[in-house]
Amino acid sequence: MPETGQPAPDFTLPRDGGDSVTLSALRPQPVVLYFYPRDDTSGCTKEALAFSALADRFRAAGAVVLGVSRDSVAKHDRFRDKYDLKIPLLSDEDCAVCREYGVWVEKSMYGRKYMGIERATFLIDGTGNVARIWPKVKVPGHAEEVLEAVRAL
Repeated sequence: MPETGQPAPDFTLPRDGGDSVTLSALRPQPVVLYFYPRDDTSGCTKEALAFSALADRFRAAGAVVLGVSRDSVAKHDRFRDKYDLKIPLLSDEDCAVCREYGVWVEKSMYGRKYMGIERATFLIDGTGNVARIWPKVKVPGHAEEVLEAVRAL
């Protein structure tokens, strides 16, 4: 996992709608990069809706919000359309970016161990460095907290 003050690992990933996004091409805008386990699950839906509800405020603060999961672009398209999401969703099907950011971890549910994405958010400043990290995110109030951090940059 990159640390605060270090350069954020660059990447290019396909996004909902068929385009692709390259992190370094977004400079000098700050970027909110949030990783989530799966489309259309309870917590992930709440998180996506929270960031979408604040999308205009993030834009007004000069920031771009990007959601990343291992779901396919087609699944992202359905998820976006079902909930009218206002933020780009990036597809990391081979998990390369998740591994680079240290969010591909061993999890446990009902005593069963498996690999999955740990919900985490990275705030990347306009120079491409990690300004703040929220590991093991709890969804309620998170998008608002991230917006305040963007405004404080």
